[in-house]
Amino acid sequence: MSNDFRTLPDLAVRALGGSVVYANDEAFADRENLIRADAAAFDESSFGHKGKVYDGWETRRRRERGHDVAIVRLGAPGVVRGVVIDTAWFKGNYPPEASVEAACVSGYPSVAELVDDTTWETILARSEIKGDTENAFPVDSERRWTHVRLSIYPDGGVARFRVHGEVLPDPRVLDAMGSLDLAALDNGALVVDCSNTFYSSPNNLISPGLTRTMGEGWETARRRDDGNDWVTVQLAGAGTLVMAELDTSYFLGNSPGWAALSGYDGAPAESSEHIELLPRTRLQPDTRHRFLLSGPRQVTHVRLDIYPDGGMSRLRLLGSLAPQGRERVGLRWFNAVSARTATQALEQDGVSSADAEILVARRPIARGDDLPAGVRRRLCGA
Repeated sequence: MSNDFRTLPDLAVRALGGSVVYANDEAFADRENLIRADAAAFDESSFGHKGKVYDGWETRRRRERGHDVAIVRLGAPGVVRGVVIDTAWFKGNYPPEASVEAACVSGYPSVAELVDDTTWETILARSEIKGDTENAFPVDSERRWTHVRLSIYPDGGVARFRVHGEVLPDPRVLDAMGSLDLAALDNGALVVDCSNTFYSSPNNLISPGLTRTMGEGWETARRRDDGNDWVTVQLAGAGTLVMAELDTSYFLGNSPGWAALSGYDGAPAESSEHIELLPRTRLQPDTRHRFLLSGPRQVTHVRLDIYPDGGMSRLRLLGSLAPQGRERVGLRWFNAVSARTATQALEQDGVSSADAEILVARRPIARGDDLPAGVRRRLCGA
C-alpha cells in the first residue's frame, strides 16, 4: 500500500464512534459535520436563516482577540500518523492557520473536564492552511491519544477533520471480552497491504458494525486478467483463529465468486510459509457467511483472497490472543499512554505512588517480566 498516512483508518470518523464533543462557536454550521465519512457537498442555491448553508463547521467573524476550537473524541484511541484539515468549498471564509493538540484521558471525561482540566500536547504546530483544499499534515508521535483539539486562527470554516492512525486498544478491556475479533479495527487490527482500492478502502472490511450500503464495504475494479484480488490484515496480536465471517451484504452482481484465507506468523512475503485457514470456497451474493477454520496454529497476519474480484462488506476473524501477542498489546499500551494514565493503572493494582512514578519514568518497558506481578497479569495476561 501507499506510504501516504491517509490510507490508514480515520480514528475520528463518526462510523467508528467518533464525536465532536465541544466547539466554542458554531454560529453558521454545525461542528458534527467535521467527522462525517462522506466528502463535503455544496449547493450554491442553499441558504438558511443564518445565511449560506455549508457542509462543515463554521464560526462567526471574530470582533475580539482569540481563536476558535473544536474537541473530538476519537472513536478508537490510537497512535496518530497524520491529520487532514479539509476546507472544501470554504474559499473566502476559511481560517488561514490551524493547529492540533491531543490528550490521553482515562474513562469518559465531561466536556468541562476536557476544556478546563486536561493537559493537551501539540501534535501539529500552528500552520498555514489553504481554502478549498485538503490540507494534509504528517504527525510524528508514538503516543496513544483519546481526544484531539482542532484550533483555527482566528475563525472561519472547516469542512472535514480527519485523524488517521493505528488503533491501540486498552488491553484490560480486551481481557474482559473473552473471545475476540482479532481482525477488528477497534481491537487494534490494521490493513497492511491490498491489491486494489479502486472503488473503496479495504479499511471498511474491518470497521465496526454491519454495512448499510454497498459503499461501506471494500470493492475492487473489474479484472481483465487471470489474477485475483486480495487484502492482508495484521491482527490485533498474535493469536489462534477458530471462525471467520465473510460478509457480502449489499453486493449482488459484483460479489466475489470464491474466497480463501491464509495465515502467516510474521509479515507475509512472496516466499513466506503460509497456513491454510480456509481453502478456496464458494460465496453467495448478499450473504453473511460463517466458516469454522482449520489449522489452529498461531498467526499474526491473515490474507483474504477473493476470486477473481468484486466487493465484500466485512471480514471477521474470531479467536484468542496467544501469550506473546497478549504481552505485546499490553506493553505497547502501557508505553504509549500518558504518564498519568500509566500511574493510575499501576496504583489500581496496588503499586505505591512512589514505585509507580519510578516505573513510569523507565518507559518504554520491553518485557512483561519487568512489571509487578499483579500489573503484568492485568496488562499482559500472564
